[in-house]
Amino acid sequence: MISERVRGNLRSSFAASLLPKVGLALLVAMLFLSVFAPVLATHDPTRTGSFDENGQPYPPAGVEYTTEVATGGEITEVTVEPTSEHRLGTNDVGQDVYSRFLYGARISLIVGLLGTGLAVLIGVPFGLVSGYYGGRVDAAMMRIADVMLAFPALVLALALIGVFGESPVEVPDPIVMAGVAEGMPEAVPIPGTVTVVVALVTWVWFARVARGEALSLRNQEYVKAAKSFGASDGTILRRHVLPNSLTPIIVLATIQIAVIILLEASLAYLGFSGTTLSWGYEIERGQDLLRTRPWISVLPGIGIMLAVIGMNLLGDWLRDALDPNIDGSNRGI
Repeated sequence: MISERVRGNLRSSFAASLLPKVGLALLVAMLFLSVFAPVLATHDPTRTGSFDENGQPYPPAGVEYTTEVATGGEITEVTVEPTSEHRLGTNDVGQDVYSRFLYGARISLIVGLLGTGLAVLIGVPFGLVSGYYGGRVDAAMMRIADVMLAFPALVLALALIGVFGESPVEVPDPIVMAGVAEGMPEAVPIPGTVTVVVALVTWVWFARVARGEALSLRNQEYVKAAKSFGASDGTILRRHVLPNSLTPIIVLATIQIAVIILLEASLAYLGFSGTTLSWGYEIERGQDLLRTRPWISVLPGIGIMLAVIGMNLLGDWLRDALDPNIDGSNRGI
């Protein structure tokens, strides 16, 4: 559906620009960490109780901290040292921070990709039909979209989760089932309700973009020719309007993945994710310990930041590379 000329422009633009390479490297790294999390993780991310002899969580390698503990009815100050078994330390319940970071990457990317895919499946057909038919059909369908836009995304997501409840879906982990990573969770708890909810919250943006493309394409000569040959509206939408609308939809989808990752992290931070293996959940768990044990929240925060930056860099490059109104010498810079 994407012409060879467009693919050639993308290749040349990518080769001449640094930022999309950085974005792609970040995305590939996150995908690698999430896919092979059971192999790369050093501990079961759900296992608790990894503390030092004083019952304190371990700090990362190279870090020490002092805290007060009650021993024999007296308060004494102790120094907590790192351990080689937990290179990035443990959290307040003794779970390995590094392993939970890897599994958090898996959850965030799964929700981002699946949520964006569902939003595309809902919004693009809706917008194409609205723009293609125009008139009262377009007015009625766009009023539905306007109602969705009237609610803040996070507030609407919370309301929908309140209606449908939290429904995590346990998906068997093929790597663990194959016996490659023993001792790791046998299933991945994907937050099913959150995935559907973020799609219901963001589909309207794809609908508006698809509508705009359909409005500009429905009067093109090749569409009129297809009508004169007796092609049905469904055939015209599928074979002519949709393929020529893909460019802005692909750009928007790339950026929306980052938006959904942030939205999922926000919901997990508020306790509505349906799974504890989430970057947002880890940030919430360590927020009261930032002064004494900042590593609990800092590492997942860095993960969210890098994932969003990577997706945004790719999205900006695609937008600049595919926009015919931007001079070719400035694309992707």
